[in-house]
Amino acid sequence: MELDDLLDALNAGETITGGSPLHAVMHRASQDALRVTAELNGSYHEPTRVLELLAQLIGKPVHESVALFPPFYTDFGKNITLGERIFINSGCKFQDQGGVTIGDDSLIGHNALLATLNHDMDPARRADMHPAPIVIGKRVWLGSNVTVLPGVTIGDGAVVAAASVVTKDVPANSVVVGSPAKVVRSVPMEG
Repeated sequence: MELDDLLDALNAGETITGGSPLHAVMHRASQDALRVTAELNGSYHEPTRVLELLAQLIGKPVHESVALFPPFYTDFGKNITLGERIFINSGCKFQDQGGVTIGDDSLIGHNALLATLNHDMDPARRADMHPAPIVIGKRVWLGSNVTVLPGVTIGDGAVVAAASVVTKDVPANSVVVGSPAKVVRSVPMEG
């Protein structure tokens, strides 16, 4: 089993059974992510070097318009897709095995946590993991300390207020607040 086999299974939403060959591949990939994030977070780097390390971490090119303020944490890294002109503030944590996609012009606030895995509820199967992707649309703003749970899609132009816990999809151009996050109003639109 190789990383591509694992990514295929994760992106198909297949359960990753604890102790399985795919689980072992996940743990090997995690060691690479820990190594790269240690380098990224261990000292100051010029912005171009930060993007080089981020590209190494996710295994694909990162557009030069993306900005990341370390520290940044992930225990996988290989299932992150980034658009253009994205800003990821310091302290963010992406558990991306299930897939994290962030659309153009989105802002991710300090200490945001994006989680794409759930463990099985049955105690006898607790090591089994169930992936579900997080999709963040274009021009989205996640406030500081937001948590987004597996399987959530946040629509274009939405705002998630600081410290909110997003447990279900967020409609485009809406503002959500709280735990669990609920729609409180629409985003004001000019003209």
